Amino acid sequence: MVTSSGLRLASQPKKQQSISSFFTRKPAAATGTAVPSTKTAVSGTDSSPPRISNGDADKGDSRDGVPSDENECDSASGSNRGVSVKRVLEDEEVTGADEGLSSSSKRQRRSGSASGRVGGDGDDQNLLPPPLANRRKPGQRISGRTSKYLFNRSSQSAASDGESEPGNEDNDPAAQRQKEKLHQKFVRKLGNPDSMAEIKRRRWQGSEPAEGDSDSAECVDGEEDRERAVAGPSKAKSSKDAKKGSAGKKGGSNLTPMERQFLEIKRKNMDTLLVMEVGYKFRFLGEDARTASKVLSIMCIPGKLRYDERRCCTRMSFEGMACSNLIKDPSEAHMDRFASASIPVHRLHVHVKRLVSAGCKVGVVRQLETAALKAAGDNRNAPFVRKLTNVYTKGTYIDDIEGLEAPVDGPSGGAPATGYLLCITETDAGGAGAGERVHVGIVAVQPATGDIIYDDFEDGFMRSEIETRLLHNKIRVERVEKSKTMTAQSYGHVSGFYADKMKESPDVGDENASNLLDKVLKLSEHVTMCLSAMITHLTEYGLEHVFDLTKYFQSFSARSHMLLNGNTLTSLELYRNQTDYSEKGSLFWTLDRTRTRFGQRLLRKWVGRPLLERVKLEERMAAVEELKDGAQGLLVDKLRVLLDKVRYDLEKGLIRIYYGKCTRPELLTILQTMQRVSNGFSFKSPGDVGFKSDIINNAVANLPTISDDVVSFLERINPEAARSDDKYNFFRDSEETEGIKDQRLAIAYVEQELDEYRATAAAKVHKKKVDYVTVSGIEYLIEIDNSQLKNVPASWAKISGTKKLSRFHAPEVSKMIRERDQHKEALAAECDKAFSQLLANIASKYQTLRDAVQSLAVLDCLLSLTEIASQPGYVKPVYTDETCICVKGGRHPMVEQILTESYVPNNIDLRTDGHRAMLITGPNMGGKSSYVRQVALIAIMGQIGSYVPAESARLGMLDAVFTRMGAFDNMMAGESTFMVELSETSDILKQATSRSLVILDELGRGTSTHDGVAIAQAVLDYMLRDLQSLTLFVTHYQTLSTMAKGFECGALVNSHMRFEEKGEGGQEITFLYEIAEGIAHRSYGLNVASLANIPKSVIDTAAIKSRELEDSVKAKKLTSLSRVLVSPAGLGDEQLEQLVTGIEQL
Repeated sequence: MVTSSGLRLASQPKKQQSISSFFTRKPAAATGTAVPSTKTAVSGTDSSPPRISNGDADKGDSRDGVPSDENECDSASGSNRGVSVKRVLEDEEVTGADEGLSSSSKRQRRSGSASGRVGGDGDDQNLLPPPLANRRKPGQRISGRTSKYLFNRSSQSAASDGESEPGNEDNDPAAQRQKEKLHQKFVRKLGNPDSMAEIKRRRWQGSEPAEGDSDSAECVDGEEDRERAVAGPSKAKSSKDAKKGSAGKKGGSNLTPMERQFLEIKRKNMDTLLVMEVGYKFRFLGEDARTASKVLSIMCIPGKLRYDERRCCTRMSFEGMACSNLIKDPSEAHMDRFASASIPVHRLHVHVKRLVSAGCKVGVVRQLETAALKAAGDNRNAPFVRKLTNVYTKGTYIDDIEGLEAPVDGPSGGAPATGYLLCITETDAGGAGAGERVHVGIVAVQPATGDIIYDDFEDGFMRSEIETRLLHNKIRVERVEKSKTMTAQSYGHVSGFYADKMKESPDVGDENASNLLDKVLKLSEHVTMCLSAMITHLTEYGLEHVFDLTKYFQSFSARSHMLLNGNTLTSLELYRNQTDYSEKGSLFWTLDRTRTRFGQRLLRKWVGRPLLERVKLEERMAAVEELKDGAQGLLVDKLRVLLDKVRYDLEKGLIRIYYGKCTRPELLTILQTMQRVSNGFSFKSPGDVGFKSDIINNAVANLPTISDDVVSFLERINPEAARSDDKYNFFRDSEETEGIKDQRLAIAYVEQELDEYRATAAAKVHKKKVDYVTVSGIEYLIEIDNSQLKNVPASWAKISGTKKLSRFHAPEVSKMIRERDQHKEALAAECDKAFSQLLANIASKYQTLRDAVQSLAVLDCLLSLTEIASQPGYVKPVYTDETCICVKGGRHPMVEQILTESYVPNNIDLRTDGHRAMLITGPNMGGKSSYVRQVALIAIMGQIGSYVPAESARLGMLDAVFTRMGAFDNMMAGESTFMVELSETSDILKQATSRSLVILDELGRGTSTHDGVAIAQAVLDYMLRDLQSLTLFVTHYQTLSTMAKGFECGALVNSHMRFEEKGEGGQEITFLYEIAEGIAHRSYGLNVASLANIPKSVIDTAAIKSRELEDSVKAKKLTSLSRVLVSPAGLGDEQLEQLVTGIEQL
């Protein structure tokens, strides 16, 4: 600041006023007039002229003489930049004041120029309010903008009188438009990609707008023009030089070559979480890094998350070039690099497994070239070549022999993640609403074992058939798009796939090839469509070779086993209990005594698919009986010992060899385990084994057949190197390929040259002898005492050193080391190639090896059933062609193993020519549901080939077991509890036959009593008269008991669960859990309410109401009967029967 006399006031101490003082009510000035905010003058001269505002006055102004931050910075750096500041002519300001300051731009310039200055004009002293005038230093002037906010009575009164000042900006339209324009520019700068922060960042990185781009220039918001106006051409030139220098660093691009490589792969796999190999780590970038950080609990370095960038403009510049400015997400405008997270290379499989278990689709991008080979190649200056080599999901993860065994959460209990992968298609087969029919085709593949299941069937409105297959096979559904021409393309695709496979395997006989192709072409249209889609889908994961194994194609609907639908699997708890959805307490848990993983999987199939053919069933039962009797005790014990030693999942291991994903230690374990299996028995034919059962003889005799193949593979392997995963010494010397031998010779030759160079090196450093040393992993270092450094040639590179000595690499040594490293990497490639060829050779014997494993699994399952049969209280059932279930002293197989008390046995006698159905009543919690489940489980166990928990059992061949138990709704489908109940009943009535067992538990309880009784009676009548199925009907409707008299030969039997009444009025109930003939006329629901801890007052009220209702019903019945008894002579037979029934009920 300067005064009129030219003396500086900057050295004088200043007292800064508080901001609140400007807005404090102040007394009126003596003159009583307001000062226009722009009426200022400049006078006086100084060697360093004052700074002129650049037009953005409301940013750079100061208040009460205090400079703003921007002005301070500009004044501080003005001399350094060499900026020449122009002065505003004094006569121009005077002219503007005389003209009433009509020009808004002049007012702004004067306001900016006057900001922070004082003038020599003393008249302004009288224009200020007394308090401010008193505080103001002599000769000091308040800025025009500050005076605008000073409170003044005269200005208030003038405004009230409607007087307008000539210099009032608020009433000037031109000033309003100017302010609005500045406001819009200011708003656009707040966080937008075109903000000043972004513009400055681009300048720093060299990413400036294209020339001639008007919008790009507008994005800068006139900043460069203002700087040029103030700074002149010198600053503009320096700015261009700075931009040119910064642009030369990155060439206008923010992405590294590796990041561009990543984006190229990511854009083709947007649904995949990519992990890229970068040196000795695997890295996640962008959104993938954030996802991996959450799942793996690893550090995520902040950065950009999004992978897409949009262009800031689509116009053409005047040079005909499209604008190339890229704009990022506004929230990421300040970020220059991707967010990243990393994991070590040796922990890749652990982290990938965790990501896949969390539901992620993971892709692994690997480097396809090594550092040494790349340095010797033509692309030494280019980034490493990388490619997406592996893609994993829950259904296709097979890189870990343990798989993803943890079950997923859910009410269905979940299935192991490495279950079947399902492809399903359906077409409309007619009908609508509840009568809808669809034609469904499915193909299910289990990549971990190579099993393939296909089926073609019709399903109804409830899709119960699809549900059955999902529960049986532990399906994981992968959603893919269906093309419109898929039906036409599927046959050609499948035929071409298998034709190419036969061309690749010329050693396969023509007969086998033709049988293979015939089997595929005979598949139905829907199955072929699914097979085509599945081949396409698994090709992405490199698992399409599983379809070569057509020997393991199995039809789900092959009528060789009993049909157990989804409701039956859930209600009878075959795989999971209904309490915590774990295996404990299920039928599978009860029967599982297997010793191997593959044996356990086979037993699971046996449990879900009981046999229908009596001959096969008796063969299996005979095998179990023979193993139980112990006639061949030594062989059975030897077999148990052999199974105990098989601790490896051979079935999964073989399929990993087939896919070419097996590791060296794993391969050694598989081959040695299979050698142990093959050496366990030396029988050459089934007749030499000595068992009576053909199943056991064939299985045992099949084990030694793989001995020769397994031994031939093991003889090629160095076991010590295989255990330590040493690829270089994995093969024995006599089994190494020519490529491996050539690279070994080349490495030996280079090492010989290195050894010979020691004499030359010794001569150069004037020493008698030189020895190589290795320090910190760096080989072939030459140590020289620091006192002899004068003898070291200048071409030698110092690698490390201590106070006493230094270590060097001679140029010749460095060259030979690089050459040796290249040969080592070539050797590694040759070793990998030879290992892959060995896996292919073993895969060619897959069928033989898999058959041996399957035979071992059959023996494991038979021994498991043998242990069950050896338990006390289990008996061998007798099979008959008659449809019947006759069990004496039967028990529930799961409950008796969990309960600490003994289970109460019960009898059952159902047959087509006798009692076909039982109407079961009884008190709540009396054991009705447990009894009917016990009957169904004994029938299923018998057809699995297992002994059953009973004193004796005579079983016929059932074709299906249907259950309708429990109460639940289907809210997502808009179905009530009663709707679900009747829909499931409808499916049973459509599918059941005379050889089926049907269990209906409390049908009709979801609606009113009258409707429920009517529906229950109609369904039971249909089951007995039309279907003639074996039926267990549980109900609380005692009136249904009268139906028993309507069927001949006692087809329907009334039964109840026994109990005893004790206490006053029979309030205390003792459950006996025994089945007996007759009807239970009460359900004793109040007793259950007491057990459930319902408040006593509520129970007492309910007991009173219950007695009142019972008395009312009895009174009505008695009145009705009394009317009939008035004239008994005129009654017919039917009326007499109703009379007797009514009296019995009373």
